[in-house]
Amino acid sequence: MESELRERTAALLAAHDPADTDRLAFLQARFDAGLAWVHFPEGLGGLGAPRSLQAVVDAELAAAGAPGNDPRRIGIGLGMAAPTILKYGTDAQKRRFLRPLWTGEEVWCQLFSEPGAGSDLAALGTRAVLDGDTWVVDGQKVWTSSAHTARWAILIARTDPDVPKHQGITYFVCDMTDPGVDVRPLRQITGEAEFNEVFLTGVRIPDAHRLGAVGEGWQVAQTTLNNERVAIGGQAAPREAGMVGVVAETWRARPELRTHDLHQRLLKGWVEAEVARLTGERLRQQLTVGQPGPEGAAMKLAFARLAQELSGLEVELLGEEGLSYDDWTMRRPDHVDFTGREAGYRYLRAKGNSIEGGTSEILRNIIAERVLGLPGEPRTDKNVPWKELPR
Repeated sequence: MESELRERTAALLAAHDPADTDRLAFLQARFDAGLAWVHFPEGLGGLGAPRSLQAVVDAELAAAGAPGNDPRRIGIGLGMAAPTILKYGTDAQKRRFLRPLWTGEEVWCQLFSEPGAGSDLAALGTRAVLDGDTWVVDGQKVWTSSAHTARWAILIARTDPDVPKHQGITYFVCDMTDPGVDVRPLRQITGEAEFNEVFLTGVRIPDAHRLGAVGEGWQVAQTTLNNERVAIGGQAAPREAGMVGVVAETWRARPELRTHDLHQRLLKGWVEAEVARLTGERLRQQLTVGQPGPEGAAMKLAFARLAQELSGLEVELLGEEGLSYDDWTMRRPDHVDFTGREAGYRYLRAKGNSIEGGTSEILRNIIAERVLGLPGEPRTDKNVPWKELPR
């Protein structure tokens, strides 16, 4: 299979020379050749090949100077929406959404969390009521990355308030250009507004844009959430990638800043980062034979803890320099760069790592109950109709 992929990649490059082919045209041709994500089915950007062989294609194309699809800008689509659509979408939905999602023509966002339903996501109150063959959605979502640039959103809403909270949820694809969608920026401690709050007023979603059965949205959402945690904390990376590499580089370049205590902390952080990287590699090998499970929660938990500890170490290492901040201007970036800009920015931005993509507290519960098999916390609301829950 590897030789076949190399041949297909060579044929793609011969027919569409990156030097004189429009970027979008090349990405579309790559998708149609089955070289976008090789483990996807034929006709949907893949060839049904082992996921591990994607690296072969990527290396060949990188060596030829082929353009990429800018995964940082479309990470929610690639890491969360696409796996969910592939598993639960109809054939028509897969054909409509996956190609422009992968090429970056259409950006996606995630409408899950609400002001009263963050860690307890199943308590969400956004309502969807069926009107003929169209669902009418009203409610509010919050902490929505990329909502200001998104064309589509993956959305969960309550379709039956008379059953327990986990049972009355349905999963939809929402058109972010609907006139009832109001996106407002949420300015963060960094000065930026990469997150948004989204108000939905009379938003109409055709039933053809429903993913999974009515009332089974919680099960569908688990696919999204499990993939989200892997996307945040389990990406392939070389040694000293990410925050640990930034701090190690400063340590090597500025010997006058070193102390024994900081050295010990850096060594501890370096070892833990390498353990996390190798654990992530093992997780990705498991993914070659199945869907991500709750194990991804451990990767995301480790990522958040390390990012916060190492960014704090960098600020202490730099002393007064670490307290500087280049620009507090309110911006609405189209992607997140955890290690971008200076130490002060990295330190502040890392504070969000233990909240976004599932709080560290909730992830510990998931690991305890679903990975380690420990007894679950007492839950008195599991069999109570959602409409009777105190809010």
